[in-house]
Amino acid sequence: MKVREMVWWWWIYIAVAVQASLKGEDYVTYDGRSLIINGQRKLLFSGSIHYPRSTPQAFSMQMWSSLIAKAKEGGVDVIQTYVFWNLHEPQPGQEIQAQGLYACLRIGPFIESEWTYGGFPFWLHNVPDIVYRTDNGPFKFYMQNFTRNIVNLMKSEGLYASQGGPIILSQIENEYQNVEAAFHEKGPIYVKWAAKMGVELETGVPWLMCKQTDAPDPVINTCNGMRCGETFGGPNSPNKPSMWTENWTSFYQVYGGEPYIRSAEDIAFHVALFIAKKGSYINYYMYHGGTNFGRTASAYVITSYYDQAPLDEYGLLRQPKWGHLKELHIVIKNCFTPLLQGVQSNFSIGPLQQAYVYEEGMEACVAFLVNNDSTKNATVQFQNNSFELLPKSIGILPDCQNMVFNTAKVSTKPNKRITTLTKMFNEVDMWKEFKEDIPNFLDTSLRSNSLLEHMNTTQDKSDYLWYTFSFQPNSTCSQPVLHVESLGHVVHAYINTIFIEAGHGSHDTKGFSMDIPITLIDGINNVSILSVMVGLPDSGAFLESRYAGLTKVTIQCSESYIYDFTNYTWGYQIGLEGEKLQVFKEQSLEEVEWSEIDDSTNKSLTWYKTTFDAPIGDEPIALNMSSMQKGEVWVNEQSIGRYWVSFLTSKGNPSQTLYHVPRSFLNPTGNLLVVLEELNGEPLQISLNTISLVNVNSPFSYHHLPQ
Repeated sequence: MKVREMVWWWWIYIAVAVQASLKGEDYVTYDGRSLIINGQRKLLFSGSIHYPRSTPQAFSMQMWSSLIAKAKEGGVDVIQTYVFWNLHEPQPGQEIQAQGLYACLRIGPFIESEWTYGGFPFWLHNVPDIVYRTDNGPFKFYMQNFTRNIVNLMKSEGLYASQGGPIILSQIENEYQNVEAAFHEKGPIYVKWAAKMGVELETGVPWLMCKQTDAPDPVINTCNGMRCGETFGGPNSPNKPSMWTENWTSFYQVYGGEPYIRSAEDIAFHVALFIAKKGSYINYYMYHGGTNFGRTASAYVITSYYDQAPLDEYGLLRQPKWGHLKELHIVIKNCFTPLLQGVQSNFSIGPLQQAYVYEEGMEACVAFLVNNDSTKNATVQFQNNSFELLPKSIGILPDCQNMVFNTAKVSTKPNKRITTLTKMFNEVDMWKEFKEDIPNFLDTSLRSNSLLEHMNTTQDKSDYLWYTFSFQPNSTCSQPVLHVESLGHVVHAYINTIFIEAGHGSHDTKGFSMDIPITLIDGINNVSILSVMVGLPDSGAFLESRYAGLTKVTIQCSESYIYDFTNYTWGYQIGLEGEKLQVFKEQSLEEVEWSEIDDSTNKSLTWYKTTFDAPIGDEPIALNMSSMQKGEVWVNEQSIGRYWVSFLTSKGNPSQTLYHVPRSFLNPTGNLLVVLEELNGEPLQISLNTISLVNVNSPFSYHHLPQ
């Protein structure tokens, strides 16, 4: 399904799925306690699910309907999503039609979100004199134009709550306070302009700015993070509610990084604490993370996104997280009247213990008893009763008498994910291969007398940029060493078309260098260096002026003699031949000559293709790529993302080996699988697997939420 169709179906599905939530024309406003819809206060739980990171299941919307059903069953009232500018406007003025979306529309249009280039389309980089996210005329023109078009599109479909639609909130900008100081006096000016611009679009629903303590009235400043009950300084006006737009249910993972496991108990503690401190809106980021298909992940971010969320990458329940939060939601919603209308008091009930109490007259009372001691239980006295609190926990008393829930006491049984092998691609005759030609200087048409910046040269049309030059060493060059410095992510070095070495940086380092002993021939030598990006940067100030690619190249012949090629005549080639010919597409397979797999040790830059039938059933499907090293995978012309198995964590493990193949990408039979391997992977060990769940203490597996 193409991007245009995917976005259209997602938004219309969301609108239909939640049409019962809002009926007629609803007036959405707020005060210092909560959002108010049609005169009624609302205590809302929200979940982030991003439409490009999940997929429709053919025409039945099976995955989306399942995600929404599980979110609603888990007590989620609101679906929150960003608007992804680079998907909607891949070229200036070429916008993708869409309709329908529920609840919280985070327009940005800067989103970060571990999405390549923070969601900005790369053509924005080429606008003369542009500086992103500041008081800059060219940027404000394009930002306002996109924001206005999105708002007008929503209005034209009647999707704002003020029109009887499902959108009750909009967001402008995103975590701007992280970079505001870098723009000096222009930062606050831009904040005021962005807020005013959004409000003047007259959506009829409130606007948010997350992590923006100086959000101008009437825009609501909100909190992002894991512990907003402890870290949020509160609304910047007594007339604004306390809202948490990103409660991180785990954290994104990078290649070379271990997964961050956030417990159900920790999430529940901080949700309860935020509610106890007058919070009335909490969004789980992510409730379902999904998959960074294609080249959409930002720098070094793995293809799987927030797999530790309550709904995992495949949309399966991650227990006990999903169930524990569901129980918490039920308890809190049963207390919503005193929480939103009662009088709050708080007082100490021990050295590290606190009580938060809401009373509405003589009839309603709810209490949160907090134990901040993370090492031991605490026995506390409250209203002439004694209560035992587990370490780092909150006990909730809906009637101020009986503790019905403790955030550290989990009753939901844990489950685990299991993979079932359905097919091994282990026979040589299953595969065909096509090897990339290594370009030499004479093969290139783009020339420069200096090292070009990677991103500006490729314009994000490819991860790959070839840097090539040729030279003839003098007779005294013995034991030469190639020295390469790069601000890109990966380098593959070739001498006279022979692969010699690869190197890479990491998410936390800005550059890396390589020193490689090489062998030179008498006469002209060709040096070909492939610079590779693994996603574009997604955050920080001055994103438009970032540098990537090679910064220095030398060949050292002795301690006293070095050839410096940094300022030299270079030839460039953007992308790989297989990319240009689109050999991952059925109609383009004949553009190159495929051959039997050979047993040579040089397997770098090789394309592999095979076919397979879809496994029977409806369990999610994944490719096990643990035998490969680095590259990208396509199934029926759809990229299921980059893989980088050879980048090991500090514990010696790949960050990701299983790669989600949505069933919506598949036909019953004859599915085309194409793999691009950059290094020396072994395709004969790739396998196809189904994914299911099993209770840790039970032999019975389950795959879907019971109706």
